[in-house]
Amino acid sequence: MEMNLTKTAHHYGARIELALQKVRYSLRGRFSHANEQNILAKYIAKLLPKDQPRTVVDIGAGNGVRWSNSYALLLAGWKGVGVEADPEKYELLAKVYSKLPRAHASNSLADPSNINSLLKDFGIEPNFGVLCLDIDGNDYWVLDALLSNFRPGLIVTEINENIPPPLRFVVKFDPEFQLRYHFYGYSLAALEDLCEKHAYGILELEYNNAFLAPLELGSAHFRDATTAYREGYLDRPERKERFASNLDMETLHSLSPDEGIDSLHWFYGADEGNYYLAVDKESLREMITQTGAMQS
Repeated sequence: MEMNLTKTAHHYGARIELALQKVRYSLRGRFSHANEQNILAKYIAKLLPKDQPRTVVDIGAGNGVRWSNSYALLLAGWKGVGVEADPEKYELLAKVYSKLPRAHASNSLADPSNINSLLKDFGIEPNFGVLCLDIDGNDYWVLDALLSNFRPGLIVTEINENIPPPLRFVVKFDPEFQLRYHFYGYSLAALEDLCEKHAYGILELEYNNAFLAPLELGSAHFRDATTAYREGYLDRPERKERFASNLDMETLHSLSPDEGIDSLHWFYGADEGNYYLAVDKESLREMITQTGAMQS
C-alpha cells in the first residue's frame, strides 16, 4: 500500500513539474539548455531549403520539454517523432505530444539495428529537416547507421565536451550502456571524422551541442573541430561556472595529445576496453575496423 502511494505521488509530482517546466521555459523564451533553440532557428532560416520537409526527429527526447531542442519546432507546427527509452520520461513525452497533432512518441531504445526501421515506420522522409540526438552512450553508432539511410538537413547532437581536439574518443557500442561519470558519447574530433564519412560538416558548437549540416547545404559555414571547440566551449568566459563538474578534467587542455591519451586511459581506468581513443582519424578507424572484424 505504501509503495503504491509513493508511486502515485511520484507520478503526479512528475506531471506537476512538467507543467511548471512548460511555464518556466516559455517565460524565459527558450526550452533548450543554452542557446541551441535560437542557433537551430538561425540555420533553419539560412540553410534549410523551403521544400525540405519540416520534420524533426528527436532521439533521446526526454519528457519533450526540459532542455528540448525540438519542442519549439513542434509548437510551430512541424511534424515530429520523439524517441525515448525511459518509461517514466516517455509517459510525460506522450502526454506533451498528445497536445500536438503532428507529433508522435515512441517508447524505444534506439540502436544501430533498429533506428532506420523505426523512422520508416513513422513515415519519416529520407531528407527530413532536423535531427536532435542525445542518448549519452551509443550516439556515434546510431548516427552512423541513420546517416547511411537518411540525410537530415540539420543535426544537433550532444558531444562529450571534456575531450578536446585532436583527441578522438568514442564509447564502444553497448546495448546495455549506462551513463557513468564523464564516460559517455563521443568527442568533437571523432564526430568530425564521422561527418567526413557521410559528407557532413560542423557548423558550430554550443558548449556540448554540435550543429551539423550536409556538404551541399552548409559547406560555406563549416568550422574545423579545433576552431569550433575553442569558440563554442573552451574560450567561453562562463564555461567553468556553467560546467563546474568538468573541472577535474580541466588538465586535458594543458597537455599534449599524447599526454592527453595517457591521462584519459588513467581517468577511464575502470572502463578500459569499453572505448576507442586515438589522436588521429586513421588510428581510430583502424581500431573500429579491427573490432568489427573480430566480432564478425
